[in-house]
Amino acid sequence: MATVKTGLSRKLLTRVLSVYFILTLLVTIGQIFTEYLSTKNHIESELQTLKNTFAESLTRANWELNKVQARVIAEGLTKLPIVEGVQVRDENGDLIADDGQTIPVSGPPVQSGIKQDHPGGIFSYSFPLVFEFSGRQSYVGDVTLYSSFDIILSRIEVGIFFLIGNAIVKTAFLVFLFMTAFKRMLSEPLSELTEQMTSFDPEYPEESKVKVTTDDDNELRLLQQSFNQVIDDLISSQSKLKGVQKALTQANKKLDDQNLILEQEVAKKTASLSQIMLDLEQQKDELIANQRELRQENENRQYIEDELRKRNSELAKNMEMMNLIKEQLVESERMASLGGLVAGIAHDVNTPIGVSVTAASYLQERIDALNTAYKEKALSGKKMTTFIEEAGQTAELLMSNLNRASELVASFKQVAVDQTSEAERLFNLNTYLHEILLSLQPTIKKSRHKVSISCPLDLEILCAPGVIAQITTNMIINSLVHGFEDRDEGHITLNVSEQNGYVTMDYRDDGKGMTKKALNHLFDAFYTTNRDKGGSGLGTHIVYNLVTQTLNGTIEAQSEPGKGLRYIIRFLNKHQ
Repeated sequence: MATVKTGLSRKLLTRVLSVYFILTLLVTIGQIFTEYLSTKNHIESELQTLKNTFAESLTRANWELNKVQARVIAEGLTKLPIVEGVQVRDENGDLIADDGQTIPVSGPPVQSGIKQDHPGGIFSYSFPLVFEFSGRQSYVGDVTLYSSFDIILSRIEVGIFFLIGNAIVKTAFLVFLFMTAFKRMLSEPLSELTEQMTSFDPEYPEESKVKVTTDDDNELRLLQQSFNQVIDDLISSQSKLKGVQKALTQANKKLDDQNLILEQEVAKKTASLSQIMLDLEQQKDELIANQRELRQENENRQYIEDELRKRNSELAKNMEMMNLIKEQLVESERMASLGGLVAGIAHDVNTPIGVSVTAASYLQERIDALNTAYKEKALSGKKMTTFIEEAGQTAELLMSNLNRASELVASFKQVAVDQTSEAERLFNLNTYLHEILLSLQPTIKKSRHKVSISCPLDLEILCAPGVIAQITTNMIINSLVHGFEDRDEGHITLNVSEQNGYVTMDYRDDGKGMTKKALNHLFDAFYTTNRDKGGSGLGTHIVYNLVTQTLNGTIEAQSEPGKGLRYIIRFLNKHQ
């Protein structure tokens, strides 16, 4: 009897145990991964808790430009068990402190809490530092706290060893149990049954029936019955086969007679088929000629299609290049607008600061004179009274001019930050519009033009403030440059109202107006009537895109020559 290389029971046992091992491995890995994620989330929560503990002191240090204190706080944070490294940046994105195991950072400042994973098993939590002063929030920098996979592993190391040990013990016990059961219930009965089947003798089939020594009514007993039934059927078939052989001999004799008749018929059919084959050969030649013509036509069409694909690819590349150039021009227009504000606000801030410097110098001279009179014991009550009056007037002058400069800088800083940020926030529209107007005063006051804003005092909206600043600035600048091009005095009004959750901005100027043809192309990109003076034609196009795409609103322009220009902007207030 031939020996089986790999028994059925061994294959079955191997597959069952393999499935169990894989399932046990997957479950164990899943438990370890779940424990890892739970511990990681707990550590991230602890990092967020550190924000509440150290954010205020770091914010104060950045606001006061105390880099030494910020580095000391950062060094203290790295001593905590869960902190691998600390990075502190100022409002310009420059590093103040970089202690411990960190990742080089770049990019814009952090505006809200951000969790990030980094290569090497390092993860971090970043949050902004916002200083509140006089009811205003100012971004002064951000902080990034780093932790790593090693800290997580140190917390879950005991649990991992317990899970692995538990899986090994259960697997070993199950292997022993399955091996014992398979040997008794499958391997030994199958071996006995196989040995009996190999001793089968075709000459004496009745004596080749098998017997299985098992008490269970299972598949092995059913196999025994089936094999014995096959032997019974074989005995019956042998007796029938002898009768069939006799009938087959008689049938072969009749078949030989029929073959002679068929050969005669085949000879007749072959002659007719030869003529048919000649006709088919001629038709074949005609089809080959037609196929050649069709192949040539297909090749021509394929060449034309390839040329069309090349032209389409070139057109697509040109369109991408045009869109890229357009985006760069839009960004240049925005930065040019912001640059104009910078130049104007710098001139306006210099005036109150210059007055303050002069007043401070005068006050210092009066203090030196008072100190000299005191040392020479020539200080009289009249001199003291005169000094107090002059010092009070000088201090009042200093306060008024410094407050004026502070308001200008704060207003410009808010508007400038908003114009370079797309973050949405809730703000008072009336206050914000007047801040925009204040930042434009250096440009407006060069002429006798007047700008009037009417807006509900309690109107608050939720959107990106830079959008409102860009829209308002572009409309006013366009009126000053184009509408009042040949005039020294003009009037601009902006009336804001809210109804049924929609905000309406009604902007008007009494400038020279526009023709119907120019009005039809007002919002087209690169269309300008002032190109010879450096106009880009993107101002109104940017306004149109900001209103329709960013605010999801509508904008309508109305104008006639000599009757000024009017914009009607409507958008949904998300704060409702």
